[in-house]
Amino acid sequence: MAAVDFLDLAPIRSVAGTVRLPGSKSISNRVLLLAALASGETRVHDLLDSDDTRVMLDALRKLGIAVKQDGGATVVAGAGGAFPVKDAELFLGNAGTAFRPLTAALALAGGDYRVSGVARMHERPIGDLVDALRSLGASIDYAGVEGYPPLHIKPALIKSGTVRIRGDVSSQFLTALLMALPLTGRQTTIAVEGELISKPYVEITLGTLRYFGIEVARDGWASFSVPAAARYVSPGEIWVEGDASSASYFLAAGAISGLSGGGPVRVAGVGRASAQGDVRFAAALEQMGAHIAMGDNWIEATAGDEAKRAGKLKAFDGDFNHIPDAAMTLAVTALFADGPCTLRNIGSWRVKETDRIAAMATELRKLGAAVEEGADFLRVSPPVAGFASGVVIDTYDDHRIAMCFALATLGGVGLRINDPQCVNKTFPEYFDVLARICERQ
Repeated sequence: MAAVDFLDLAPIRSVAGTVRLPGSKSISNRVLLLAALASGETRVHDLLDSDDTRVMLDALRKLGIAVKQDGGATVVAGAGGAFPVKDAELFLGNAGTAFRPLTAALALAGGDYRVSGVARMHERPIGDLVDALRSLGASIDYAGVEGYPPLHIKPALIKSGTVRIRGDVSSQFLTALLMALPLTGRQTTIAVEGELISKPYVEITLGTLRYFGIEVARDGWASFSVPAAARYVSPGEIWVEGDASSASYFLAAGAISGLSGGGPVRVAGVGRASAQGDVRFAAALEQMGAHIAMGDNWIEATAGDEAKRAGKLKAFDGDFNHIPDAAMTLAVTALFADGPCTLRNIGSWRVKETDRIAAMATELRKLGAAVEEGADFLRVSPPVAGFASGVVIDTYDDHRIAMCFALATLGGVGLRINDPQCVNKTFPEYFDVLARICERQ
């Protein structure tokens, strides 16, 4: 999306149609990193083209990995181990799916690296991952505030054994270790301390490792063992699924529009065969009274008969630790419910692209909702007297805030989205795609 200060959205009368999803950000950046570390050449199909994947690709090229485009596929020539370039300065924007895994891989690569990002990335904690890597012998210094990027990574003698990592801050820390530890060539066990959050994202990691020839032994969610002599081997070709988090906006739109005779909306690219946990968003929507149909590679949503008769979706009270990104869409969908809705166990929102609990509460109140926020929960009561008009939504450089609040225009009001190009992080064409299935008032 071209750089503009704001985007004015007219009220949406109804939505209906089919949307083909862009590739999953989570899968795209995992595949790119493992392809770079693997032996052999990997052809990656349907790779997401966004700010976050461009950041990863740029970093890999600076680290000596050859990447080219060929007939619509991204071809990565793997290094067969650690990165060939041993001295580099990398800027990784606000891409957590690049920053955390690359930090771990670089710490085990035997080079001198300086890694930084945007101001917000320097506010996102990384201390638990750094402590875990240091326990293996890694040499990592903080170039700014203790516990946060930017980082200076230096050559070090890495040992094996057991490494401990907290599970309750970000699953990306565990993902980073799982993806990097095969570089040691020795068996290493990761012990998870506390409750592991966002488990479906770890499942994506384990599945991607499997594609590249590494089977990780596990004891439930408590420990994971990377085998000795593990080596990444290219699968030759790999296809990236559509982004299940991005599917949530269109599925919610179908359910909301269905209340007044619109819909259905179908998303193509994810379905019951998906590796992504965020497909469970469809089940949460179904509990709100949506009618959901699903195939192996598609999901369709509209309002169920009871919801149509009531003209409202059902209120909910649930634990959304398993789908933290898609849960943001539920917070906006709550505006169309028949009572207060509570999202619990979402403390990880506090350390994302922005403090998402505080930001969502602020923006939902602008629309007329009553919102209660806690350390790890959000309670949203729909507007009593209809949506406020003339609202300007601030996006905090957070793509998901921009995308989910666009759904509020289904409430019969227009609104302004500030800094709409923040969607470039994962879905540059989002507003255009939404417009194609909309009938505006």
